Amino acid sequence: MTQIIGIDHLYITVSDVSRSERFYDLALAGLGFRKNTFAIGGEPHVQYYGRHFGYVLRPARSAVSHDPYAPGLHHLCLRVESIDDVRAVATRWRGAGLAATEAALHPGYAPDYWASFLSDPDGIRLEVTNYRQERRERHDEWESQPGAII
Repeated sequence: MTQIIGIDHLYITVSDVSRSERFYDLALAGLGFRKNTFAIGGEPHVQYYGRHFGYVLRPARSAVSHDPYAPGLHHLCLRVESIDDVRAVATRWRGAGLAATEAALHPGYAPDYWASFLSDPDGIRLEVTNYRQERRERHDEWESQPGAII
């Protein structure tokens, strides 16, 4: 059986590439991303990439605002190793002048779910969360876990 081993890249359309690039330079600083720029069909693209996936900004072709409750992307959640890492990212975001929430426990999601949230200039919500016990067990004990394989 062929298995998906990860997300390769996400493309996000933005209303102003330069403005979004400034935001993401701050939001992704210190999180292990590298950056490059390129053009496809004459349109500028900004790529932030890490060892596991890329996050690419490209210009939008319409002026419709992002609605997280319309069909499409609701939010992007990035995982860090620990609760202390969530706190550090939230502190870094806030120190850079970004309107991030304080790192906080969200027990309604999971008993050990810590997160901080912020929105990009177009309203796309970003989240950082810790590597929770449930996710660790799912990863480490995949072969023995119940559930239908489709």
